[in-house]
Amino acid sequence: MRSAGGREINLNRLVVFASIVSAGSFTAAARELGLTKAMVSQHLARLEEELGITLMLRTSRKMSLTEAGLTFHPDCVRILAETQAAIERISQDRQALVGTLRLTSTTDYGVTVLGPALAEFMRRYPKLYVELVLSDEIRDLVAERFDLSIRVGWLRDSSAHAMRLAQCRRWVVASPTYLALRGTPREPGELSAHDWIAAPLLPAPSTLTFIGNNGSRHAVRVRPVAEVNSASAIRELILNHVGLSALPEYLVADDIRAGRLALLLGPDYRLRTAGIYAVYPSQRAPAKVRLLIDHLRQRLVPGPE
Repeated sequence: MRSAGGREINLNRLVVFASIVSAGSFTAAARELGLTKAMVSQHLARLEEELGITLMLRTSRKMSLTEAGLTFHPDCVRILAETQAAIERISQDRQALVGTLRLTSTTDYGVTVLGPALAEFMRRYPKLYVELVLSDEIRDLVAERFDLSIRVGWLRDSSAHAMRLAQCRRWVVASPTYLALRGTPREPGELSAHDWIAAPLLPAPSTLTFIGNNGSRHAVRVRPVAEVNSASAIRELILNHVGLSALPEYLVADDIRAGRLALLLGPDYRLRTAGIYAVYPSQRAPAKVRLLIDHLRQRLVPGPE
């Protein structure tokens, strides 16, 4: 936390300041906090330096709050009380996380991204039993008793509740060997001359709409040579020089960095960005669902549309 002057504020010093006021003296505050009187005085002096104001006037015999100190003290007490309450709430949630958390996700995203994030969550809440069902079909959360679904793409109209966790860009990729044989497309329209591997789960598997840097839209109809319902399987076909396709960045980013795949048409043209969503059946999600969503939101940094 920073002051208005841009200086870093050590929140531990707020505890010292509040203790001095409540205890009535530096000596009593030092005894209460388990510190020396000199350390208590030093913390107060540094807090005043960080804030750029004088909070307390002290002499060898007495101390008194300045006008700024009188204004700051109730806010300081409120901040500390809210912090303590937040700590108690999260502690209660952690203790309450028992039973079963049943969730579903697409196979590729579950293996590549969700699995590692979920492992970290399970270490944090070891009493929680997790059931993860991977499927590329949209599951019925109510009928199949799922607490949560992690979906990639674009949400259809639904009575369920959803929260966007992150973006998911799609990149057109091909192997260097394929490009050496067939040439490298430089513009969207050139894709129609290449072998395309279609994903039937997309809204229009044979039609792509690219957005140019100036906002212009370029619709292209590609020529599929295969249709595959698994992004991982499409990736394997591309790595084996069968053709081109558009795959999620989380699945091919390492391949592009390693030179196994080449990114095409970027940065001049891009496909519409998909989303990664947490979908749950009821408006008031239980603590286990809320905490997992918070965990995923912190781990998966949301991107722009």
